[in-house]
Amino acid sequence: MSAASLLAADSMWELFSRAVSLRDYNTRVVLAGTTMLGVSGGLVGTFLILRKRALAADVVSHAALPGIALAFLLAERFSPGSGRSTGVLLLGAFVSGLLGMAMTLAIRSWTRIKDDAALAIVLGLFFGVGTALFTVVQKTKTGNAAGLRDFVFGKTASLVAADVWLIGGISVVVIVLCSGVFKELSLLCFDEEFAAARGYRTTLLDGLLTLMAVTVTLIGLQSVGLLLVVALLLIPPTAARFWTNDLKIMSGLAAAIGGASCAGGVVLSAAFPRLAAGAVIVLTGSGLFLVSLVFGKERGLFPRWRSQRQFEQRIGRSDLLRACYELLEPILGANETTQESLTKFEIDELELSGMRQWPAGRFHGLVSTAVREGLLVSMSTDGYQLTSRGAEEARDAVRRHRLWEIYLLTQTDLDPRLVDRGADGIEHVLDPDQLAELERRLDNESPHGVPPSPHPLAITAETP
Repeated sequence: MSAASLLAADSMWELFSRAVSLRDYNTRVVLAGTTMLGVSGGLVGTFLILRKRALAADVVSHAALPGIALAFLLAERFSPGSGRSTGVLLLGAFVSGLLGMAMTLAIRSWTRIKDDAALAIVLGLFFGVGTALFTVVQKTKTGNAAGLRDFVFGKTASLVAADVWLIGGISVVVIVLCSGVFKELSLLCFDEEFAAARGYRTTLLDGLLTLMAVTVTLIGLQSVGLLLVVALLLIPPTAARFWTNDLKIMSGLAAAIGGASCAGGVVLSAAFPRLAAGAVIVLTGSGLFLVSLVFGKERGLFPRWRSQRQFEQRIGRSDLLRACYELLEPILGANETTQESLTKFEIDELELSGMRQWPAGRFHGLVSTAVREGLLVSMSTDGYQLTSRGAEEARDAVRRHRLWEIYLLTQTDLDPRLVDRGADGIEHVLDPDQLAELERRLDNESPHGVPPSPHPLAITAETP
């Protein structure tokens, strides 16, 4: 390796170590401000998602564009040189963004246009006006040097201490305000009519949520830019939704994911200066979203696949044990199928496999699992025998199935030829309380025992 390569590698390592250890003052300042921004964005975004206003953040960010351009032009007109003031530009963005959301709410309230259409109309209108005004800005003498590009694409590294204190302070106010009206916003999101009936001013709450969304969007413009700020409001709560169904936990997770996304993005952009901080922040959040999508406990792809697989295995085991019982029932008689008697007879493998027309691979997989779990014992003559535990579960599976069959026959108008198939779909999810209720409705039909089959037993196809 050449000396130049070694020097470059050492330089990259030095940058990385300085960024990770937060040795630079500017990195620490930017990290603190953007982390608070991420926390507030995740918290407010949770209610936007639940309120089905996901597009609202995009509307606010695009609606801010004409406000930024107009604020610059007016400032330069009345006080030349003041157009680059962050406060002036943010004020213009705030007024424009608020006007955009007010127009959206007005269209929603006064017309029959749906929310998504109203949001799209306002977004297109304001972005078109903003683009036209930016063309005018570029033609002014100071337009190219005004730094307005940073509001469009973001430039976290250019933030100074005053900007960070402003972003952090406003973020804290938003967090405190959102936490203070958490119960009211929750009620608004889940049942607006009930909230109104309880005396809550839903229009005021809706306006407050809109105000907080506008505020978070605008203070995030300098960090991640107009085009990407919507990600700070939408990605964290969407990722958190994969982990829980509890609103409080979801809100906390969304805030944590938002903060972690911003912190991770700032550190990575400090370690690799050529990478735009705003884009890295969004990519970090997207990475956390993908992790949540795959591994989220409540809605993640892997837990859902595992849960579905376990359910299918439980159905297969129940069907196998029920087939064992129904093979032995004619031999023992309906009244003699006790747990002890079921364990005394051998079940022929060929007869068992034909009971539900299992494919060979599926059948041998079910049998192997049953033997491994101690439900069946493999005999030397191509047969199996139920264990005490297997006999108990077999009786329980048949009891569930037949009670539901009897209910379908006696309480509904279902064709008797269809009850066996209908019972296959529900028997696996009946809990003890539901079984007791079934027995009560059927005048205690074989309480705690196995009722006789209400139809002739026949070979059936496997439940899909």
